Amino acid sequence: MALPLRVVGRTSSHFTRTVRIFALELDVDCELELVADLLSRDPEDYAGNPALRLPILETPEGNLYGMLNICRELERRSDAKKRIVWPEQCADLSLSNAQELVLQAMASEVTIITGRLGGASSASMHAVKLKDGIANSLSWLEIRLRELRSALPAERDLSFLEVTLFCLFRHLAFREIVPTEPYPELDAFCREFEQRPAAAATPYAFQE
Repeated sequence: MALPLRVVGRTSSHFTRTVRIFALELDVDCELELVADLLSRDPEDYAGNPALRLPILETPEGNLYGMLNICRELERRSDAKKRIVWPEQCADLSLSNAQELVLQAMASEVTIITGRLGGASSASMHAVKLKDGIANSLSWLEIRLRELRSALPAERDLSFLEVTLFCLFRHLAFREIVPTEPYPELDAFCREFEQRPAAAATPYAFQE
């Protein structure tokens, strides 16, 4: 009997939620193994990932690091034959920029959160600049969201851009990083996306 796939991550992580949504959408069975301490400096606590980052996919053939890598691997293992739009298929410059801004904002959030856990001041110039960058990116996405979604292939089941945007925006409110009320278009998109069973099944939650 083949060993099950295991996602190593956290229920409070937007990177982990992205992977879990892809697994559910693609009907690939994955167990979730929780990482207890985000401040750990031991690679073994991150399934051997030397970068000390989440998520990791444990497979019988070995471990795979990183959100996008894992999502691609889940598609390769899926029999669902879903039509997925990956970043390299977004030739439109605005779509490429949107994906970059979403990923940068996700990374900035992690920097802010780990800084908080380590005792860094949220009023430091570094933290303030990161928050400004996130807010500026949300404003850019808010203004262009309708045209961005129209530029995606109409015949799609899922897009990496939309999944990561959903996970980012809801995570910002969950972690209280920046206010999300000023972005009604983004909120409406998230309320629509939340109707998907995979989104409803993966709510953010703090773990003990």
